[in-house]
Amino acid sequence: MDESDGRKVRNICILAHVDHGKTTLADHLIASSGGGVLHPRLAGKLRYMDYLDEEQRRAITMKSSSISLKYEDHSLNLIDSPGHMDFCSEVSTAARLSDGALVLVDAVEGVHIQTHAVLRQAWVEKLTPCLVLNKIDRLICELRLSPMEAYTRLIRIVHEVNGIVSAYKSAKYLSDIDSILASTSGEISAESPELLEDDEEVTFQPQKGNVVFVCALDGWGFGVSEFANFYASKLGAKAPALEKSLWGPYYYDSKTKMSVRKNSLSAGSKAKPMFVQFVLEPLWQVYEAALDPDGDRAILEKVIKSFNLSIPPRELQNKDPKNVLQSVMSRWLPLSDAVLSMAVKHLPDPIAAQAFRISRLVPERKIIGGNDVDSSVLAEAELVRKSIEACDSSRDAPCVVFVSKMFAIPMKMIPQDGNHRERMNGLNDEDSKSESDECFLAFARIFSGVLCAGQRVFVISALYDPLKGESSQKYIQEAELHSIYLMMGQGLTPVNEVKAGNVVAIRGLGPYISKSATLSSTRNCWPLASMEFQVSPTLRVAIEPSDPADMSALMKGLRLLNRADPFVEITVSARGEHVLAAAGEVHLERCIKDLKDRFAKVNLEVSSPLVSYRETIEGDGANLLESLRSLSLNTSDFVEKRTPNGRCVIRVHVMKLPHSLTKLLDENTDLLGDIIGGKGSHSIKILESQGPSLVENVDPIEALKNELIEAGVLSSSETENDREKCKTEWSKLLKRIWALGPREKGPNILFAPDGKRIREDGSILVRGSPHVSQRLGFTEDSTEITSETSETALYSEALTLESSIVSGFQLATASGPLCDEPMWGLAFTIESHLAEDSETEKQPENFGIFTGQVMTAVKDACRAAVLQTNPRIVEAMYFCELNTAPEYLGPMYAVLSRRRARVLKEEMQEGSSLFTIHAYVPVSESFGFADELRKGTSGGASALMVLSHWEMLEEDPFFVPKTEEEIEEFGDGASVLPNTARKLINAVRRRKGLHVEEKVVQHATKQRTLARKV
Repeated sequence: MDESDGRKVRNICILAHVDHGKTTLADHLIASSGGGVLHPRLAGKLRYMDYLDEEQRRAITMKSSSISLKYEDHSLNLIDSPGHMDFCSEVSTAARLSDGALVLVDAVEGVHIQTHAVLRQAWVEKLTPCLVLNKIDRLICELRLSPMEAYTRLIRIVHEVNGIVSAYKSAKYLSDIDSILASTSGEISAESPELLEDDEEVTFQPQKGNVVFVCALDGWGFGVSEFANFYASKLGAKAPALEKSLWGPYYYDSKTKMSVRKNSLSAGSKAKPMFVQFVLEPLWQVYEAALDPDGDRAILEKVIKSFNLSIPPRELQNKDPKNVLQSVMSRWLPLSDAVLSMAVKHLPDPIAAQAFRISRLVPERKIIGGNDVDSSVLAEAELVRKSIEACDSSRDAPCVVFVSKMFAIPMKMIPQDGNHRERMNGLNDEDSKSESDECFLAFARIFSGVLCAGQRVFVISALYDPLKGESSQKYIQEAELHSIYLMMGQGLTPVNEVKAGNVVAIRGLGPYISKSATLSSTRNCWPLASMEFQVSPTLRVAIEPSDPADMSALMKGLRLLNRADPFVEITVSARGEHVLAAAGEVHLERCIKDLKDRFAKVNLEVSSPLVSYRETIEGDGANLLESLRSLSLNTSDFVEKRTPNGRCVIRVHVMKLPHSLTKLLDENTDLLGDIIGGKGSHSIKILESQGPSLVENVDPIEALKNELIEAGVLSSSETENDREKCKTEWSKLLKRIWALGPREKGPNILFAPDGKRIREDGSILVRGSPHVSQRLGFTEDSTEITSETSETALYSEALTLESSIVSGFQLATASGPLCDEPMWGLAFTIESHLAEDSETEKQPENFGIFTGQVMTAVKDACRAAVLQTNPRIVEAMYFCELNTAPEYLGPMYAVLSRRRARVLKEEMQEGSSLFTIHAYVPVSESFGFADELRKGTSGGASALMVLSHWEMLEEDPFFVPKTEEEIEEFGDGASVLPNTARKLINAVRRRKGLHVEEKVVQHATKQRTLARKV
């Protein structure tokens, strides 16, 4: 593929909310440009891209799949993606391999929660989007809107989608300004105007040509340009000028035969916008003529005659008016021409797209120190990056391929002819030995060079760093590619070589790749940036075989499932259970079915869902100044523990962190892990944010440091004067961060104590070191040690105990006192005083190793401190969007109340009788929610849930009535039923095998056997 060939390739994906018509649209594009694999009459009915039995049964797409189309002289790789939130990982894999996106929106339902998600994914991956407004026919047939009402509705949807994209642009714009001001100290450089691009122009404009209006089911669609060409000669205007007037507040003045704005019309004029007059009204007339029993058939004949449509007479004589309408409309306004011409004209080719996307694909790196870097390695790595940026398809260019996922297909679907059969017969690896029924293919995109069958490449994981030399070799493997295929939906076409810019399937990488990877012809290549997923797998179940003898088959099946699904997580719990984590119930059902039928082929026992909780203390952390004052250990509000040998006294104080700070720590756990673990201190610094950020070229460490300072003060409710004091105190405290927990990167903070080093009784305070503060840049590395204390053996022993204190803190935050769940949003100060050993070397092992004693004492003290300050349980919450008719509102609210849901808002969809309800539903109550909702509303309501946040349950799990009012309401302590918090805690403790305080015998009366008298 030379330069001209590269310009004629388009890689596009279809993104939308569930049931907005993605696969139906793909059917029509395949029928017209797929080389005859699908008959036009079956388009929209066959669902060609949904070739799995489960997809056909459920009528939803569950995986992303690709097909190659030919349109005019262009080659298009079309990737269909799922719309269900459970399969959002497949959207990520499709977006990474594409350069442009067709964003579908239902003209009746409008923008939904998943529409926001896919637009964000397209922005993060730097895709160029085009908007497709689908199901226009529903405005005519179902809602029976007038052309003017339909126009108003379409304008509102376009504005709403533009508003979403504008929010992302604004975030980037503000970040660019901040970075300029920070780098130039307030002086804007000459090149700044180039950086701050003009973002005032909205993204989607029908007059620009990047918006089309379609009815995918009936196979017709149009853009403004089609009607501009129709009317150009009739109105005596040029098509480009008319195209600009056919959308927006433009009206046709019949006297002057010009398009004017509303203020130029005469006072009594009843003129309608030109889009209504010249586009929508003719469509409405055709629909009324075809579908109404008394419709004027002459209008259909006029359309056929005016546009020279060749329609067989038998189709026009069909007794079903819907078929007649479909025959006329699909030939008058072909859907595939409207969509594919827009894709060719407005979506970028690989050469242009990769130059724009390079900052996302291979984030820029710069040297910040270290003279041991091999300059030749760095130069070659930069050469590879430039080849990706240029989409170099020459044979001399380094070959770079990104594998976004592995997918399994039956061996019988693999083409078995010619050289490919010989190559596969000679295959002698795990791919053929252990997977006789399933074959694993890599879903990949070539970003540079030429990929050939039989070529040897390096498989590079995301952690590989070419500058680290030998220490990074475990992240790179060498593999041979056995076969390369062009994907045609469920079919595969073998090819010998493919050049840069194309999407392919590769066989032979099964043993080397688990989820995703980068392939390169050279070792000195940076791995492409990891994909960002919108949600995380939260639904966990324990699985085991019904027959213990099948355990080996289950283990093999789990390995294959882990490789085949890009989002599933397989872990082994502390109790030895095999835990499978999925995104939701539909995803879990599909994983279990694949295990039973394809990978393990054994009967399975699946546990009830394992729900994760967090533990915290009462309060919202808003009054931060008061909490900071009480954090001083001079107050009496602390828990004291002593090691068994009596040498170390440990005092622990705990406080609640503000919610905004807890959320910030929770969302940046990976980045904090990299910083604290030392990855940020290497000679290479990544300039792109680690998370799914909407802004670029921001130092993530510096940004996180600023957010930590602000988050601690933003939520405080003090006056301005107190807020300044609070900020000062908080900044001092940030210089004492000793550790984070659990796992050294969680949302809990351990502060180093700030007290006298030597007490009056001669004991020494274990001061600790602000290790995390130093990593984050709050303090400089400094080890100020006085000569007097540094010489004593007691001081040396105190230094060795620092790691034991941190380990005890990590153990405590990993398993709280309520039900051994991780702690959430707490700050601890641990003061450990070490005394001299009065009986030196006498019976040293009576109480075990001293460091272990300190670790256990710290853990127990932290847990006791939490129990002492009114502990609470924190549960995960789903954001739930429900759609229902008015007659089902009552049953729907009944289901929500049984599930402890909190309704946020209820509003009626404009132009329809449907209601949209937003609510928060606890994850623990969400299992079976969709089925109960369908049963309760007779299928009249639908729900879509996405993980939202963690929320503290206000109920006290140890509540006992004390006041007269409480005793009157709840009775005395003996008869109080466990509240919701206590029930959740008992359920988790019972599952984990912990002690549960409950009555074994409820009614201590002698059992009687009643006689059965008939």
